[in-house]
Parts: sequence; C-alpha cells; structure tokens
Amino acid sequence: MYLNTHSYYSLRYGTLSVDELLDLAVLNGLESLCLTDVNTTMGIPEFVKKAEQKGIKPIAGCEFRRDDELLFISLARNREGLKELNDWQTEHNLQKKPYAADAPEFKEVYVIYPFGKKKPAELRENELTGIRPEEINKLLTSEYRKVQHQLVVLQPVTFKDQVGWFLHKSLRAIDHNVLISKLGDNQYAPTSETMIHPMQLRQVFQNYPEIIRNTEKLMDSCSISFDFTTVKNKKLFTESAYDDKLLLEKLALDGMIYRYGTDNQEAKNRIAHELKIIDSMGFSSYFLITWDIIRYSMSRGFYHVGRGSGANSIVAYCLKITDIDPIRLNLYFERFLNPRRTSPPDFDIDYSWRDRDQVQEYIFKRYGPEYTALLGATSTFKDRSIYRELGKVFGLPKDEIDLLVNDPADDRAKNSITELICTLGKQAIDFPNIRSIHAGGILITEEPITYYSALDLPPKGFPTTQWDMYMAEDLRFEKLDILSQRGIGHIKEAVDIIRENRGEEVDVHRVEDFFQDEKVKLQLRTAETNGCFYIESPAMRGLLTKLQCDNYLTLVAASSIIRPGVAKSGMMKEYIQRFHRPETIKYLHPVMKEQLEETFGVMVYQEDVIKVAHHFAGLDLAEADVLRRAMSGKFRSKAEFQRIEDKYFSNCKEKGYSDEIAREVWRQIESFAGYSFSKAHSASYAVESFQSLFLKAHYPIEFMVAVINNFGGFYRTWVYFNEAQRCGARIELPCVNFSRNETCIKGTTVYMGFVHVQNLESAIITEILNERNCNGPFLSLADFTQRVPVTKEQLVILIRLGAFRFTGTPKAQLLWEAHMLLNKTAPVAKSRALFESKPREFTLPKLEHSPLGDAWDEIELLGFPVSMTTFEMLQTKFRGKLMAKDLIGNIGRKVRMLGRLVTIKYVWTVRKEIMHFGTFIDVQGEFFDTVHFPSSLKLYPFRGDGMYLILGKVVEEFGFPSIEVEKMAKMPFQGNPKV
Repeated sequence: MYLNTHSYYSLRYGTLSVDELLDLAVLNGLESLCLTDVNTTMGIPEFVKKAEQKGIKPIAGCEFRRDDELLFISLARNREGLKELNDWQTEHNLQKKPYAADAPEFKEVYVIYPFGKKKPAELRENELTGIRPEEINKLLTSEYRKVQHQLVVLQPVTFKDQVGWFLHKSLRAIDHNVLISKLGDNQYAPTSETMIHPMQLRQVFQNYPEIIRNTEKLMDSCSISFDFTTVKNKKLFTESAYDDKLLLEKLALDGMIYRYGTDNQEAKNRIAHELKIIDSMGFSSYFLITWDIIRYSMSRGFYHVGRGSGANSIVAYCLKITDIDPIRLNLYFERFLNPRRTSPPDFDIDYSWRDRDQVQEYIFKRYGPEYTALLGATSTFKDRSIYRELGKVFGLPKDEIDLLVNDPADDRAKNSITELICTLGKQAIDFPNIRSIHAGGILITEEPITYYSALDLPPKGFPTTQWDMYMAEDLRFEKLDILSQRGIGHIKEAVDIIRENRGEEVDVHRVEDFFQDEKVKLQLRTAETNGCFYIESPAMRGLLTKLQCDNYLTLVAASSIIRPGVAKSGMMKEYIQRFHRPETIKYLHPVMKEQLEETFGVMVYQEDVIKVAHHFAGLDLAEADVLRRAMSGKFRSKAEFQRIEDKYFSNCKEKGYSDEIAREVWRQIESFAGYSFSKAHSASYAVESFQSLFLKAHYPIEFMVAVINNFGGFYRTWVYFNEAQRCGARIELPCVNFSRNETCIKGTTVYMGFVHVQNLESAIITEILNERNCNGPFLSLADFTQRVPVTKEQLVILIRLGAFRFTGTPKAQLLWEAHMLLNKTAPVAKSRALFESKPREFTLPKLEHSPLGDAWDEIELLGFPVSMTTFEMLQTKFRGKLMAKDLIGNIGRKVRMLGRLVTIKYVWTVRKEIMHFGTFIDVQGEFFDTVHFPSSLKLYPFRGDGMYLILGKVVEEFGFPSIEVEKMAKMPFQGNPKV
C-alpha cells in the first residue's frame, strides 16, 4: 500500500534511516514496501538487502522534484526499470539540467502523478495518478470518478510522528538556508506523511475498492533484487579468463627477471602460489587492469607509488604496480587476498596531484563511461555542523552559535532555544547531508554502472556513484584507489628542476642504492627531513632522533609507530625503550615473543593485530581480519564485531589466561588497530621518504624549490623558503624579468614565483610571462607599462614588492612614475615602442624609504618577510641565550630562547586539560621544540603567529632535546608593536 516512502537519503528532507523505515513496515504488518527518495536512488541497494533480511518485498523507485514541486513518483518494475531511472537521473545530473514536468516514455517503469496534475486522457499506459486519503472527497467532482482503474493509493511516508515532522521541517529550513519561520507551506511536508496501519488506509478507501486493488496489483508487478555474492568488476581483460590467466603469468615471470634475476627459486615459488589464488578467485583481470593503468602512466613519465596491502603481492611487485619487495619484508600475500577474506581488496596507487586527473581520464576513455565511475562518499551531520546549521535556522546570532558549538556546557549557552537545538541535533546526528566524492576510488564494471547507481557530476568533473565505498563493498565491487599526494609531486618536479639547473639526470627508482647512501643515512639520523614526505613533522623528527634511525627497516617501523593509536596507548614510548634496550624486554606472554620479536613485543603493523588475535586468542584468520577492519572503522556490522569480541575473551579464558593479561592485550589491540598501517603500506611510505631524502641530501635547493612549488607538506610556505636558505640558497623577491608563475632556480639563486603574491591576478602574470618570452626582458617601468596592459592597482603591487628593482630606481619614485604613466584602467596598446617614452618631468618631494617598510610590504603581499628576517624586525636586540644546536649540551638547565613560531600541536591530557607542543625557529634558522603543560599554558598562552621569548628547562628523551616552558611572551615588532 505504500508507494511513496522517504529515507534520510532524501537529503535534508527524510528523517528515517532505512532500518527505521523497515522496522515501521514490520510493525505495521507490511509485506512489501517501495523506497522513493527525492531525486536519488542512493539508498536502494541498502534498502533491498535489509528488506530481504526482514522478510519484506522491496520495490525500487524515485520521487522526482523540481525545486519544491513534486513532479511524479516512479517505480521500477525490475532491474531494467531501475537502470532506466538511474539513466534518466544521470542524464540530468551530468548535464546539470532540471527535470521536466512530464516523465519520459519509460519501458519498465510505472509513473504516478499527484492528483490533479494530469487528466485521465493524458496518461500513458504505464502512468497512473495517486490520490491521498485527505483528497478522497475530490473524487466526487473529478473525471477520475469514472476511470478509477487509473488511480492508486498515495500515502507518503517522511517521518514517524510529530517529533519527526518538526525535525523534517528544521531540515527543510537548513536546505533553504532560511529561518524556520520563513519556510513556505509548499517547502515542507504536511504532518500526515506518516505510516499508518494498512487497515486504516483500507477503511478510508472502503468505498473505492478498485483503487486498493490497483495499488496492490501495481506492487505485485514490481520486484527488485541484487546479487550480493559475486564480484561486479569487469570480468575479462582479454577475450577469456584463460587468456587473462596466461597473460598475467607471462607478465609476472617477465617482471621476476627484472626484479630478481632468473635463478631466484623463492620468488618463482611465491609467484606460482599467488597466481593460483588470483586465478581461483577470478582476480586476474583486476591485476591486468591495474597493470594496464601503470603501463600507461609510466609511458607518460608519471611517477607512482603502489601502497596498501596490495604491496604484499609479489605479482604486483613484478608488474611494477608496487616497489615493495614482499620477500625482503616477509609480507604475506593472504593479507591482501585470500579465499576466506570477506571483503574485496583494492590497490592504492598514488600519483602526483598534477598527474592524477590525466590517469583518471585515461581510465574513463579506456574502459568507457558506461562502465567506469568514481566512487561517491557521503558527508554526514556531526555535532558541530548540525548545531551550527540549526543555530542559523532558529535565528541565533553568530557569537551565541559559536558558544554553543565550542562550549555547550557553558551556562550562557543554555536556554529554551539551545535546548531545542541540542534535542534536534541529537536526532539528526549522522544523517547524510551532502553527497561527495571518495578520495580516489574508481569502479570498472562488467555491466553498465547504472544498473546499480545513478551518477552525479561533482566539481571533480568525472561521473560519480551516489552511494559510498561501504555499499560498493556490499555489492562486491572491487575499487581501484587512484590517489594523489604532494610528496610524489615534490619528487617528480625535483628531478625536472635538477635536469634544468644542473644538467643531471636522476633515477629516483634506485631505492636500493639510496638505502646504502651515507649522506642519506646521516640526513635521516639527524632528522634533517624538512620537506621530505611523511617524515618532516615535529613528532616524526623527534621519533627519528630518538631511534637514531638510519636504515630502511627502522623507518618502516617508525612510519607506523608515529600513528596516533600507538602513541595514545603508550606503546610508542615502550617501543623506543625496547629498541635501545632489547635485553630488558619482558613479554606479556610467550606468544608475544614468538610473533612480535621483530618489533620487540609491540604491535606496530595491522598484521600484528591479526597475528596476536590468531595466535594469542585463537581467533581464525578471517575473524582476526574482521577485528582489524572493525577497529579501523572499515567494518560496519556491530553484531559481528561483538561476536568476535566475545569470542576473544571466551577463548582467552579457555586458554587459562588471567583477566588482567587478556584485558591488557585487548587494550593494546583496541587503541592501536584503528590508526595503524599495514606493513606494506609503511614500507611504501618509507621508500618514498628515502627518495625525498636522497634528493634533499644531494640536491637540497632544487628539492626545496620543488616542495615550495607543490604547495604541500606539514608546514607553511615560509618554512620551506627558510629551509632553502639553510641549504645555501639566496632567496630573491619576485622580479618581472626573472620570476615565473612558480618559484624557479638559477644556480643557487631562488626567485619567488608570482603565484605567492596576494591579490596579483593570474591574467597579469600570464601577460608578463608571455610578453617577456616573446620580446625579451623589460628595460624600465615605462617599457613595462607600454608592453603589458596592467592596471594601476596591479602595478602598485609589483612595485611595492620590488619587482622592478632591476631599474635601480627607489620604490617610492617608481610609485610616482606609475601614477603618471597610467590612468585607472590599463592601456589598450601592447607592443614595444619604437622610441621609449619618458614620464613627464616633475619635481618629487623628499621620499622616505626604509628596509623595515619593505619588510612590512612583503608581509602584507606575501605573508612573510624576505628582505629581512623577523628577528631583525623586533624591537629587542636579544636573540636568545643559546641556539637550538646548543640545547643537547644544556640538559637540565633553565634557558631563555627567542624563536619564531612554526606550528602548535594540541593534546588533551588524561585529566581532560589542554596542553601544547610547540615548534620554533631560532635566529640561525634551526628548529627547536617546546612543551607547554596546562599550568604554564593557562598563564602564558600562545597569542597567534609571531615571535616569542621563552623561559624554560631543557629536557631530553633518548637524545632529543626540548624545552619545558615556564613562561612565554610574544615580542613586539618595530613599527607595529601590537603584532
């Protein structure tokens, strides 16, 4: 009887989860139910799966609206009908066009128009009119009175009760971005859109039994189901599964010769073992498609990093999908693919952010838009976001909203309105809010993707599924993760810059050589890692120093140890102690020594969780992997997780373990598993780190320019310019004759790119570069204005930044000339003059100029000074009692240091108090670190970016010094004492 129901996938409209909707159906004794969310079918697969589990026949549909107007409701007769609905949605979504008022000529779809929208004669064979219970009296005067076979019962369901109705109304106000009191009557549903018992509906329509029969007949003729057991990916790469098997075997053996030579029996055995599993599980085409993508990207000169559990595969290593040797690291293939694995694996392939779009474009062209889609994602309402949105809906001023969001316990945030907001917010927590895009997932399917999902077109520019990775997993799609990261961009661009600046070719794939390079080892051991992928943060620099890390395997471990879970559990500190004093290790249990001896009894990798759960607690490997996935947030069955947790403690009891030991091992698993890396993932990151380290060790300035140009890393841009200076570079401000859009290097001179200049328009940058490339360098300010159509405002920015310093004319005088040369708009002509014009002669007043004024111009236009340091801008001459390099020799002493703030890390103590870890740069450009305990921080808090005078005691942990801060004060600058 229910042809028109909404779940919360009707974004900012529906108020019921799929489970809640089905529970209502069970409560009311329904045998079948239609899901017709507004302009989407994203909830259909979940609805079908759960409805079948609850014994309810699912029917798939969609309600189409234009703005707030209900156009029609559509029900799919079968999977072909669902594809029609998805195709129609996709057409409109991709072309960004509104829905038409009339439905197209569907073949396998029923269309239901609201009562009064269509006359009986206007309806096609597959079209009907829906009549609501409250509209029944209209039949007496309607022409439908004589043609009731074209009518069906329409009782929409949007909420459970009056409480749900008010939540729905609040969501509609959020959607329209208006006060709830300003909503129009047509912008939200009437209070009647609840599920009532079918007997009540039959009673309303008792005088019109044909309408009830029509409704039941319609529902009986519709059906939908999905196969949740078989893989939906493209099945074949070649013409047959057998040919796929042979091709993969040939490629793997050819790659083995490249990786291992011809006589490595261990490699041969492992390849044969993996190929057998890959073939038996139908994964040959998946490997070959990934190989095809890698082959294309390498032919284009794109660098990639294959990471994640896919790096456990020697076949992937031989196909150059990954660069991690699984034999060397003792990685087992079953972590990636095994017959008992309950979820599909995937390859994670990282590219430079500059190259990824081209790789994705190749995939869409190679495998066709019908069969290729990016994987969607869904952002949900969280505590802060829903409170902020509801605060606006109920008219709270911004300061009251901020107080409610940031400190809801504050008495000032407690009143009748905020209590209502908190109540509604709790009801809407985790409701889907916006459909978005997965970080890099791509599906390549056997059937057209619209059998399963309509497609959106987000700003990314490629068709995207409406449901997310969890639904893809349930439907048995194996995604490819084509990801991007700035670290690869650093490496690729550094190689190009080295070639241009030094004329040298660098092969960054010679990682085995990098592992043995003494300069690289020294760089790693001394934590000279600024700009290097994944190992540049203050916490990582501290860890590297404490471990005295100078080799690949230790760095692999460090890449996982640094993750939040290990540090939170206290096991990072324990690992460092055991690393330095292995003879003192006391293992919790002999199984820990047996399974975790390589990592000193500490769980470091995701595989360690599986080992411990299997060997210590007796869980089978499939259960251990479910445990690992659940704790990392990638497994959604709470019931299954609870079963495994219960089995863990039950098994421990049967094995005779004490409750104390069982709980401690569980605590370590629980605090660790959610944040850890797989060993292969850590190994991939470590390889990339070594590539960055090699480039920085041997070509430091070129490398830092590449880091700057990729606008990525742990720190802000000025820190990387500081690092380039430390490496011997001379930093030059942007210059119209030497700078490019991005930062460039000539010898050891680094010219800042125009891209760093705030408010400088990209069109002007393009004009400058094109004109200079075509007609040579600019001779003077007048020459520049004659050749480049520049406005006075844009020219003033360039002058203030010193971009015309090659003229030798003071900036103040250039500013006068600019006003004389230009009107308010740019000149029309743009060509080199036959004779250079000169500005009209005039007598200038005495113009003042100071280096300090230049520095403030640079701060305004770049965000940081270049021509003088921030230390030189201070009112005080004090530069610190000692420098960062001297800290290790002054352990236990109280010192006064001066530093420029680099970054702050916020940490909550066990007492729920805030404390900070700070990182500063001293006058010599060297980093030093500080600790700010709550007692000190309350009296001497950070007061924004700038320079600080610090008083504190020098402490040390495993050779890494820092300052425990007692007092701290922000220092005033010359010319602007408040900054």
